[in-house]
Amino acid sequence: MKLRYSRTSPYVRKVLMVIIEKGLEDRIELVPTDAWSPETDLPTDNPLGKVPTLLLEEGGALYDSPVICEYLDSLGGATLFPPAGPARWTALKLQALGDGICDAAILRRLEGARPDGERSPKWMDRQRAAVERGVATLEAEFPTLSGPLTIGTLTVLSALGYLDFRWSAEDWRPAAPQLARWFAEASARESFRATEPPR
Repeated sequence: MKLRYSRTSPYVRKVLMVIIEKGLEDRIELVPTDAWSPETDLPTDNPLGKVPTLLLEEGGALYDSPVICEYLDSLGGATLFPPAGPARWTALKLQALGDGICDAAILRRLEGARPDGERSPKWMDRQRAAVERGVATLEAEFPTLSGPLTIGTLTVLSALGYLDFRWSAEDWRPAAPQLARWFAEASARESFRATEPPR
């Protein structure tokens, strides 16, 4: 298999963490891909032109990160996706919340990169508020992060790591002390340390 990826994407980081946690490093070739390059051939593998994109051994491709992660989890070993029941819905909810925090943080960053006169401060404020609400929800629902490692906790780790990577001047920790303590402990995982984006 081949994974088309960029080390700065939090969605890619989540997939890379799953690969490490599942012990699949030897089965997947990493293919650096600049999704923003005008010359990229990424749309031939993923019509959305996004990373991560997983190219399968039998042909075809999977996208985006929730689908890729669930496929990788199906390849055997301890599962990151709990079976049907409350634990599964908690894990999937955490995954959606973490991905949503990343969505809003990325949309805000892209809007901020637009030329003067084309930016929408209201749109940027909307995305900032979404991130803040997401972090506040994680703080309020802090007990759901305890217990066995799941796709939800990996996604939250990736999302908080992305906030530190791209929005370090707006530290989320003072408003979420319990979440900050959890993150400080959970971020010691080898899969998190090994997937840190380049500075």
